[in-house]
Amino acid sequence: MEMEIDGLVTRLLAQRQPVARDLRFLTSVLKINTDLERIGDLAQHIAERSLSLMHHPLVKPMVDIPKMASLVQAMLLKCLDAFVHEDAALARSVLISDDEVDALRDGVYGDLLETMQRDPGVVPAAVDLIFVARNLERIGDHATNIAEDVVFLVKGIDVRHHAEDHTDLSMPRE
Repeated sequence: MEMEIDGLVTRLLAQRQPVARDLRFLTSVLKINTDLERIGDLAQHIAERSLSLMHHPLVKPMVDIPKMASLVQAMLLKCLDAFVHEDAALARSVLISDDEVDALRDGVYGDLLETMQRDPGVVPAAVDLIFVARNLERIGDHATNIAEDVVFLVKGIDVRHHAEDHTDLSMPRE
């Protein structure tokens, strides 16, 4: 499906030579398509690590990983809704959530590192959990990329790499 979408967008770019908003739409679709494909890969990696975890005893209750999963799922749904409805404000809310996901990932890393130091027998399962947290965080990053593309599509403003500039997205540009 990724290749089909890329081909369709490429043909539209070549045959129609779009400008302004149409060009922003097509370039955003190309970038979002790539992010969605990568999200699928990361979800597969999480599933594989989850299957591996079934063969290990519980390391410890991990409340931050389910919290990360819920937050990342909400981010993904919001950025896709923002794209469908061309809603820059909803996309902006995704950008703000990224810091919370990063903080949860850091907490999981620290917690599991400490647990592995105390009990080396849990290292294989703890490593799987670290990879789950890392992949969830990466999905959140891709959702953030999609949200940035939505802001660009709707407002014509490039907000990538400018976390401090996410606050003023009110001025539309063509």
